[in-house]
Amino acid sequence: MVWFEWQLATRFLKEGKTQTLLIASGIALGVAVIVFITTLVTGLQSTIIERTLGTQAHIVLTEPDKQLLASVKGEQVFRQTQPRPQRIEPILNWQLIEQKIKTDPKIKAVSPVLSGAAFALRGQADKSVAILGIQPEAYNRIIPLKDYLKQGQLQLNSNEAMIGTRLADDLGVRVGDSLNLLIANNRQISVRITGIFEFGIKDLDRRWVYLSLRSAQNLLDLQGQITGIDLQVYSLFDAEKIAQQLQQQYPIKAESWMSSNQQLMTALRSQTASTTLIRFFVLISVAFGIASVLAIAVVQKQKEIGILRAMGLSQRSVLVVFLIQGGLLGFIGSILGSLAGMGLVKIFTLFVKSATGEPLFLLALTPEIFVSTMLVATITGLISAAMPAHRAAKLDPVQAIRYG
Repeated sequence: MVWFEWQLATRFLKEGKTQTLLIASGIALGVAVIVFITTLVTGLQSTIIERTLGTQAHIVLTEPDKQLLASVKGEQVFRQTQPRPQRIEPILNWQLIEQKIKTDPKIKAVSPVLSGAAFALRGQADKSVAILGIQPEAYNRIIPLKDYLKQGQLQLNSNEAMIGTRLADDLGVRVGDSLNLLIANNRQISVRITGIFEFGIKDLDRRWVYLSLRSAQNLLDLQGQITGIDLQVYSLFDAEKIAQQLQQQYPIKAESWMSSNQQLMTALRSQTASTTLIRFFVLISVAFGIASVLAIAVVQKQKEIGILRAMGLSQRSVLVVFLIQGGLLGFIGSILGSLAGMGLVKIFTLFVKSATGEPLFLLALTPEIFVSTMLVATITGLISAAMPAHRAAKLDPVQAIRYG
């Protein structure tokens, strides 16, 4: 029986070729807009997040500043205070915390870091820099330093350093040259440059100096200590929730990339909200278009419907016929629209480029976008056809034949 209803639905669509073509084109236009806008915003957001997190960890653990208040039942009670400038606060028992965090299934990578301020000296030139003591292999899983290296290699043995391109230009040094690092208490070491990186961020390329963890500990006189633990998580947008959980489990301060980039998060949420609204109103337009065309079809075909009802076609079958029409219109329109959306994306990447001739950002046409859009368009077609289908099913056969 369903096969007969399918044949009847396709026959009705073929008889009204002009109407079918017009509504299918309207649906295709709406779907093309949805595919293009979704791809555009998704690509833009992915590029922004990638560039933002390319130089920072998902979560940073540090030792909170504390002030001893009292002893309650033998336990010391602390409260957080404003951090004091120029004071290095090492994390207590960091090895134990690191080992426990490594077993957390939500954590992808862990890297201890020791940071501090220093002066980089080379002849008559001197620059204020930020020292970062790292374990290269562990840190490279947090921030892919190898991808940013312009000269040299990712190597940090004793008294070796990697610096940014702007700092190298300011000091007039290259790979293999030496420079001195001096801190406030006149402790200093001479380091050989093994690599020069470029993050593309002026401040980082001018100030960051990477040392091995042991060399940084020697320079800052913090043997066996660190000031932070950088984490990378599997679920990027769960970072804030995971940070809060870690802060409750361990005596540390946990700050996620989401809390340290509030303006970015606001912009991303605004983009997502605006895209959702555009998709919603486009789908509403598509739904009204399908419903209006099928409502007209009911009026045009009421005599045929009356004859079929008089011949024994059930109300359910009439209902199914028009639902099939709505679903087919949505499905056909979604296919055409997906192809048109793909064409719009290709045109955008072909003509919209940066000053260097490269694409502004990567537009990824994922299968998920096409499948979800086609599914939504088809379901919208079915829902839109519900009212005209109900009206057609309720037609009285005698009245339909008399006045059809």
